[in-house]
Amino acid sequence: MSAPRPRHVRHLLNIVTNDLHSFKISLKDQPTLDALSTPAVQALATLFFVSGNVLVLTSMWALGFTGTYLGDYFGILMDKMVTGFPFNVTDAPMYYGSTLSFLATALWFASPAGILLTVLVLVVYKIALMYEDPFTSEIYAKRERERAVKRQ
Repeated sequence: MSAPRPRHVRHLLNIVTNDLHSFKISLKDQPTLDALSTPAVQALATLFFVSGNVLVLTSMWALGFTGTYLGDYFGILMDKMVTGFPFNVTDAPMYYGSTLSFLATALWFASPAGILLTVLVLVVYKIALMYEDPFTSEIYAKRERERAVKRQ
């Protein structure tokens, strides 16, 4: 599977920034917590934001457009499951990277409601992974079984 073309990268960046923009808007009118309005928290937010976006963008790059947008659900599989960076850091870099970006936004805006929403997002992602991980493993295992039968 080839890497996404430059116009696809621009499209992928649009999606990531739109989600964060919607999240930011939802925090706009929420109360803030002064304890979160410190330079240390702002630095942590910056670290989380950069780390989260590195995980998301490098996983999109590694998977390409088709792999990113559920190609495996439609029978379009990569030659093999991606195991290099960022998948060697975490099994779900898009989910955990997005969660870090949401948490960074909540911290940046000193929003307890944002932190609570981030926890909710993480719970939803963990539930999704309970289904997605076995599904992905099985479709690749099935393909390997089918290839083994053809070789015989």
